[in-house]
Amino acid sequence: MASYDEFRAELAQPVGISIAAVGGGEVVSMGDQVSQVAWSTIKVPLALAAQRANGISAAETTAIINSDNASAETLWASLGTPEQAAEAVTGILREGKDTKTEVPAERRRAEFTIFGQTVWALDDAATFTANLPCLPGSEHVVGLMGQVAGNQNWGIESIASNTTAVKGGWGPAVSGGYVVRQIGVLTRKNGSQIAFALSTYTQQSTMESGIAALDQVGRWIGKNLKLMPSGNC
Repeated sequence: MASYDEFRAELAQPVGISIAAVGGGEVVSMGDQVSQVAWSTIKVPLALAAQRANGISAAETTAIINSDNASAETLWASLGTPEQAAEAVTGILREGKDTKTEVPAERRRAEFTIFGQTVWALDDAATFTANLPCLPGSEHVVGLMGQVAGNQNWGIESIASNTTAVKGGWGPAVSGGYVVRQIGVLTRKNGSQIAFALSTYTQQSTMESGIAALDQVGRWIGKNLKLMPSGNC
């Protein structure tokens, strides 16, 4: 794989990348791997958990495509008590081979969603994303990720001439600055698929600087796709 160490000197702020072949396999990790909260990327397993319990809904569509928080709260409430909801979403993560991440049942920051404050390491997020297309009933969620609105049209989405399905997440850190993250699946022209988890943060970063950094990384990934692991379910 082309040297990320050489490329990241061009970045204005650090970016972490974890990559895995869809269907499973070793995760390739580069850059800043400090674990951050998931923000809206956790809406993907939440949506699948709610779909399994209650069927496809309008709330699922807007929670993924528009990253609408009220819709995601509706999905969360549909799973029962906070403890039951946390267990259901954590269960989806386990199905996706993420053996470590625990979705909280209590609100950690008063102004934000319970589920959005899940601490999700990039390697674990990449592992889940690599297995997501293989999970029963996931086709609808992945399809919605392929239709995201402009507020998530960055990072992996900046790679031209490939099919992408992504979910972005962003929000202010307790210590200042903005976390911007993304999970996604890219389908190469030969049909094989690559899963990604990206994250960027500094105490001085903004939403805009984070998006710019992930766009820059997306373009670097696009230039090196042939060297990255890919697979199928």
